Amino acid sequence: MPKLSTRLQRFRKGSPLSFRLLAWILLFSSVFTLITSAFQIYSDYRKDISQIDKRMAVVESGYASSLARSLWALDQKLLQTQMEGILSLPDIVHLRLRIEPDSELVMGEIPRESETTVHSFDLIHEGDETFKLGELTITADLARVYQEMERKVGIILATQFLKTFLVSILIIWIFQHFVTRHLTTMANYARDFSLQNLARPLVLDRPHTPSNESDELGKVTDAINQMRERLNDDIGRQERDAAEIRKFSKAIEQSPSSVLICDRQWRIEFANQKFSQLTGYDAQSIIGKHPGALGENDLDNRESRHLWQSIRLQVQRVGVWQGEVNSVRKNGERFWEQLIVTPIKDGGGETTGYLILGEDISIRKRYEQQLLRQANYDILTGLPNRMLALDRLKLALAQARRENSQVGVMFLDLDNFKHINDTLGHDAGDNLLIEAARRISSCLRGTSTVARLGGDEFLVILPGLTGSDASSQVADRILKTFSPPYILNGQEVFVTTSIGISVFPTDSDNSGTLLQHADAAMYQAKHKGKSAYAHFAPEMTEVSHERLQMESRMRRALELNEFELNFQPIVDTDSGNLVAAEALLRWNNPSMGMVMPDRFIPLAEETGLIIPIGEWVLQEACRAAVTWKETTGRDIGISVNVSPRQFRDPGFTSTVLNAVSSSGLNHNQLELEITERLILDNSIETAEILRQLDDAGVRLSVDDFGTGYSALSYLKSYPFDTLKIDKSFVQDVMKEAEDASLVRAIINMAHSLGLSVIAEGVEEEAQTHFLKQEGCDYSQGYFYSRPLPTEDFETWLKTTQRLQQA
Repeated sequence: MPKLSTRLQRFRKGSPLSFRLLAWILLFSSVFTLITSAFQIYSDYRKDISQIDKRMAVVESGYASSLARSLWALDQKLLQTQMEGILSLPDIVHLRLRIEPDSELVMGEIPRESETTVHSFDLIHEGDETFKLGELTITADLARVYQEMERKVGIILATQFLKTFLVSILIIWIFQHFVTRHLTTMANYARDFSLQNLARPLVLDRPHTPSNESDELGKVTDAINQMRERLNDDIGRQERDAAEIRKFSKAIEQSPSSVLICDRQWRIEFANQKFSQLTGYDAQSIIGKHPGALGENDLDNRESRHLWQSIRLQVQRVGVWQGEVNSVRKNGERFWEQLIVTPIKDGGGETTGYLILGEDISIRKRYEQQLLRQANYDILTGLPNRMLALDRLKLALAQARRENSQVGVMFLDLDNFKHINDTLGHDAGDNLLIEAARRISSCLRGTSTVARLGGDEFLVILPGLTGSDASSQVADRILKTFSPPYILNGQEVFVTTSIGISVFPTDSDNSGTLLQHADAAMYQAKHKGKSAYAHFAPEMTEVSHERLQMESRMRRALELNEFELNFQPIVDTDSGNLVAAEALLRWNNPSMGMVMPDRFIPLAEETGLIIPIGEWVLQEACRAAVTWKETTGRDIGISVNVSPRQFRDPGFTSTVLNAVSSSGLNHNQLELEITERLILDNSIETAEILRQLDDAGVRLSVDDFGTGYSALSYLKSYPFDTLKIDKSFVQDVMKEAEDASLVRAIINMAHSLGLSVIAEGVEEEAQTHFLKQEGCDYSQGYFYSRPLPTEDFETWLKTTQRLQQA
């Protein structure tokens, strides 16, 4: 017993879980054994009792009739013999025979302090009549049953408890071998686990079988090892994060943008080297100061603090502030700075500081101002362009309504300008336009406006007229100033002009209608023989009839296949190799002949016919590009102009994508050229359409850049790929230093925004050298090829391919 107690103590000390398991097994097994043993003993007891009852029932069935006959015959000896036979049966100890009427025969003895059971039955004589002769009472002793039950209880309890104990010991041994010792190994591993020994995995001393790996111990082992690997990865990640933080710290320090980091009270905590270079302030000297209180001039500081108060409110309300500010360096020099101010937030979303990024945009601002002037003024003549002229006309009409006065609108067109341009060249044509602008301006007073609408068309706005004759006097002066000859390329050239006049409010109270009426009157003046002017009259609405006729013919042009495409190559500036072609729409009408786009596209936009026409252009252009691929084996991009009305059509995006998919053209081979006037819309719909096209892989290009309200912010906001420099800038790059500087600035600006650049209107070899030197990506113009019909362009393609292969 001491040895067993010692072993149990060791077992309990070494494996408390196993000991507790053994205790619980013994407890529940003992309870179960008692219950089952009780059921078994009780069952045996009932079985013995049942046998005694059956024995008494057998006595009744076997002896009742014979006892009744013996009693009827009064055969006492036989009756006694029969009762002795009954008394000799097992467990029967007493018989009492009561004989009617009052006699009794008793045999045997009932034991004291012993449990007995009694069974009685009547003795009946059956003859002609039935008589009850007596009653026999049998008493059985249960002592043997109880002795047998006590013996069974001892045996059953001993065997059951022994079996339970042995099974429990076996179960515990199995549990110890298969579970507990592995749990001890896991506990020891966890106790020794540290960041220094992450390389050592947890391994259990058992076979590596699929069943072992999939059981609970295997899962726990795998989970612990996965945790170890994750910790290992986390440490590696933390080390990498620390390296990234060091790298980002160096990046911020060496950033080309100035960086300020402020605390929650807007006190400067960090300034990088670029900030010191940009402003002249030493980084250490401004730590703890407010960004708006760095200057030494009280006035500058007051303005700066007011600005930074607005910035702070904007950041708190919106979450970011971005804008352009006129900052001051330490030496007092002012410069333009692009600022972005954003809050620095912790993991809980609480603001812990502020990040201020700055960039010197002084050069860009100068370019923007220059571009803004070019957006409002004609580059060649210096006159207001169409957009500015329309704004001034609307202002003049508003003032006239207030003052109850008149406004004259004059539409001028130089006679035979195209002939002079084609004969003497573009330089002569430009000089003519410059001189014509000067002569027209000389005839006007200070409140009047003369603008160049494009080509050889001019617009004159005469506000504050008191009568209809006043506009006629101005027209007469203009016609007289055109009488002297122009000296172009050393030659005297006589150029006249035709003038159409409309008057507000006599002819219309709408600026657009006034322009249309002045245009109609100008055509009437040309019909007079040129060098004349004409006032608008209602009968001039024939022009409108002609427009309706053109509209009617244009509606049937698609059905009759009168539209056709010409293609002009776009080449790589460095190599001269073809990369794409621009699709140019032409209308070949049997009655009107070849109609150029500037005549019918505006009408198509007004009437909405530009929608089906534009869809046809997209489909044909994509098919042509696929045909070139099959012919040459090369991917040649196709560029298509998009009008504002076409772009704003609700189904425009689907039209573009259907044209690409139905033709089999790669999305990135299609480039859509969009005018600046369109992107200035700056609406949510415009941004969404451009985003959808960009997501689909279609390339986007800004067409004729610089001729409208050029705005760099739109180039940054929209997903453009290409910027096309208008030919009006390119044609004089070898003659005008200002144009050369402007083209150079546009190329650099586009490249800084990640845009490719295409130069339009390249007509001279010297221009190609200039563009190549300035890094212009692509070129387009007469120097390479005029716009060609489909068959001629395919011939040009094959010829060019053979030359390149040779």
